[in-house]
Amino acid sequence: MRIIAGKARRLPLRTLPGKDTRPTTDRIKETLFNMLAPELEGAYFLDLFAGSGQIGLEAVSRGSAYCVLIDNNRKACEVIQDNMDFTKLGDQCMLMNTDCMSALRQLEGKYRFDLIFMDPPYNQNLEAEILQYLSHSGLVKPGACMIVEADDHTDFSYVRELGYTIQKEKIYKTNKHVFLTLDEEEVTV
Repeated sequence: MRIIAGKARRLPLRTLPGKDTRPTTDRIKETLFNMLAPELEGAYFLDLFAGSGQIGLEAVSRGSAYCVLIDNNRKACEVIQDNMDFTKLGDQCMLMNTDCMSALRQLEGKYRFDLIFMDPPYNQNLEAEILQYLSHSGLVKPGACMIVEADDHTDFSYVRELGYTIQKEKIYKTNKHVFLTLDEEEVTV
């Protein structure tokens, strides 16, 4: 696992040993960031369920202005901090070691994000809870894109009721990325 492109290109990243995290493969990460490329420059990026921090650090390496990384696993946060230090991207990042819902509440009124990425544990419906919260949150800038990495069978039919539009969906072998935007009247200004 490594940073693929940008100012920290080719630097290897640590990951948490064992099965506590599910790192996104370099191939899937490259596909994701090719799709996000036009929106990255100067963006404020939020990485929920950050694991090793590789998605948020890749965003900063490729030009995002700032990234907040959140994970509730203390050992994962130690790995993220090591990766932030090793890549020298830590001055453009903030790491929060807490559950995502608590972190979102703490961030209200302090940040507004252009891109929000979440890779929650599969089949626990955590993305629905986060999307519900974000649908009425001041954390979401108008036009912001939210990307959910989920099991390929995860149902997102409920998002329309929350005011989201599915912009695109990229399906891989066993998982997918779902790209969502909030309808303009839903965005809290």
